[in-house]
This record gives sequence, structure tokens and C-alpha cells, in this order.
Amino acid sequence: MQTFSRRLLLVAAVGASLALAGCNKGGGAGAPSAEDMSLGDPNAKVKLVEYASVTCSHCAKFNEEVFPQFKAKYIDTGKVHYTLKEFLTPPEQVAAAGFLVARCAGKDKYFTVVDALFRSQQEMFQSGDLRGGLLRVAQSAGMTEAQFNACIQDEAALKALNARVEKAIRQDGVSATPTFVVNGKKLAEGEVTLAQLDAAVAEASK
Repeated sequence: MQTFSRRLLLVAAVGASLALAGCNKGGGAGAPSAEDMSLGDPNAKVKLVEYASVTCSHCAKFNEEVFPQFKAKYIDTGKVHYTLKEFLTPPEQVAAAGFLVARCAGKDKYFTVVDALFRSQQEMFQSGDLRGGLLRVAQSAGMTEAQFNACIQDEAALKALNARVEKAIRQDGVSATPTFVVNGKKLAEGEVTLAQLDAAVAEASK
């Protein structure tokens, strides 16, 4: 437990920059890059980018209430290419550990782990057993506890995650989660409805 907290304090510097995440307005946003995780046809005319954190309650609500319908309607049918850009919101150490675990689980399980983290979010925060909650999600993806420990202690992976978040802040002007960008144009900061996404996709498809 002590190692878990100590190792993940490496994200504190980035975390300090994100103290107001979800409150401040940002500028523009960037296009998907090779290090980001995506779903759907990369050649789709419409590109949706979501900046999200696995410790963001609004992101979890979107994941549960809107994303499944959006995915079935647009991503699975090849109409939209979706990219998740990782962001860190308080507690940043937990968000960082969650994204590290998702990546350690493998590209084919990445979004399954992210979904499980969103669905476990409220229980983890209420119980206060953050490490235990993360470990259970990791184990559900086939990781052992030893693999989990090695994963969240991977300083190179954490450094790469921090670099992606810093790029989102400094280059893309993002300061809130979730932030949605359609074909390079910011759609919204905060929760969106399926109707809003329907309209955005229709406009971008013209």
C-alpha cells in the first residue's frame, strides 16, 4: 500500500496543473495520435475524440448512459472513429494507476478495463479501498497481483502518460473532463447527450 502511494506521487506535478480540471475553459484540441487508444474505422469520415479521466464522475456517467448507444449506432457501424485521450483528475494517482492498468492489460482489453474502472469508480471512492478496487479490475482482465504491482510501478509508462496529459493541457488547451472534439472542432466540455452527438455527427458527415 505504501509503495502504491509513493510510486504514484510521481504524478503530483502534473496533478497540480489539473487542480481546476472540470472548471476552467480550454482552447482548441488536437487530432488522434499513435499513442492514443481508438475504436472503429480509422478511415471513417467522422472522428470523435474524448478527453476523459477514469476518476471523473461525469465521464463515468457518459460511459454508462450515453456511450453504449453511441458505440452501437456509430462506432460499430463504421461511421465514426472514436479516440480516448487520457487525462488525470483528482485523485490523480488513482487515475494514473487506472490508465496504466488498462494499457498493461493489452490493447484488446484496454476499453474493457476502462469501462470496468468507470463502473467501479463510485464503490472505490465510497469504500476508500482504492488499491483494492484497482487490483480487482486488473484481476478481472487476467492480471496477477504481481503483474498489477509491476504495472503501476512502471516509471517509464507513467512518464509517457504524464507526457500525454501535459500535451493535452499545453498543446490542445484542454482543462476539463469530459471534453469532446468532432473532426478537430470542440463540441462540448462536460456531459453530452446522444441527441447532441447525433447532431454533431450529422453535421460532420456532410
